[in-house]
Amino acid sequence: MPEAGRGIGTGSPGRDGRQERRRTLLLAMLASILPRPLLAQSGWPDKPIRLIVAYGAGGNADIRARQLAQYLAPALGQPVIVENKPGAGGNIGTEIVARAAPDGYTIGIGSFAPLAVNKALFGNLKFDPLTDLAPVVLTDSGPLVLCVPAASRFANVDDIVKAARARPGTLTFASGGIGGSHHLSAELLKQAAGIDMIHVPYKGGSAGTTDLLGGNVDMMFEQMYSALPNIRAGKLRPLGITSAKRAALLPDVPTFAELGLPRVIVTNWQGVIAPKGTPQALVERLNRAINKILAEPAVHRAISEQANDVLGGSPEEFAAFIRAESAKWSTVVRQGNIRP
Repeated sequence: MPEAGRGIGTGSPGRDGRQERRRTLLLAMLASILPRPLLAQSGWPDKPIRLIVAYGAGGNADIRARQLAQYLAPALGQPVIVENKPGAGGNIGTEIVARAAPDGYTIGIGSFAPLAVNKALFGNLKFDPLTDLAPVVLTDSGPLVLCVPAASRFANVDDIVKAARARPGTLTFASGGIGGSHHLSAELLKQAAGIDMIHVPYKGGSAGTTDLLGGNVDMMFEQMYSALPNIRAGKLRPLGITSAKRAALLPDVPTFAELGLPRVIVTNWQGVIAPKGTPQALVERLNRAINKILAEPAVHRAISEQANDVLGGSPEEFAAFIRAESAKWSTVVRQGNIRP
């Protein structure tokens, strides 16, 4: 009969048992220190990477995605394929990123509305931008310009405020859709100035611009890159800019702070995101690569020529920025009682 404690029974484990226990402990230790999946440590990437854009082709997010992909592919040694997944104010494409496997083969362009506004606006998102995504890097941002048609009776922002107070709910402003930067810039102006105006949403910023040029709406907060050609052509009159300081490309246009409305500071921003759970080593590798791309003279010049500021920075800084923007715009949505 075997002795108790010599490999079987309820006593101390024998030699084989001790070896098995050591192996189990070693595996547990390795599992706690190695990133998941192992591809993050070696072998990644070994196939093409998808870069999801939550908006249609030709817009600011799409342009930035294709600029990054052009440089990111050789930096990582694999193709980076841009896929446009528009709809629901950016929610559809952003959800695709949030629900993707956290293995580094699906990343996305994350922007103002789906990351900082839509949770408060829609209330029933199938993802949480603060917990279901891993911020990689904030790439760029740009202000908006309040524009009126060249033939408008409004010569400045004060004219608009006086007219809106005299006849509440009669002036109209266009936007590219509910909850976007066009829309919320005007809502912030309404709250800051204590006025009431009618929102006229369109299916995209270009459609809103067309009606603005035709005089069918009174005004629109336009993104800089979109507004500049019509301003330079004398078709639109810029009245104010939402940046903290005047823009070099429009040095004669005052900031809203100069006009006595310091709350009206808005930037339309974007960056690169990944699914939550993407290994930190992989996120940091993407961050380093994209920061290097943003420093490329050709990329820096292309972004600046769109009247956007080149940013960059760490994943942690991008995460903190998203939290701050989410808090700010949730308040605007709530105070304005804005509903989709």
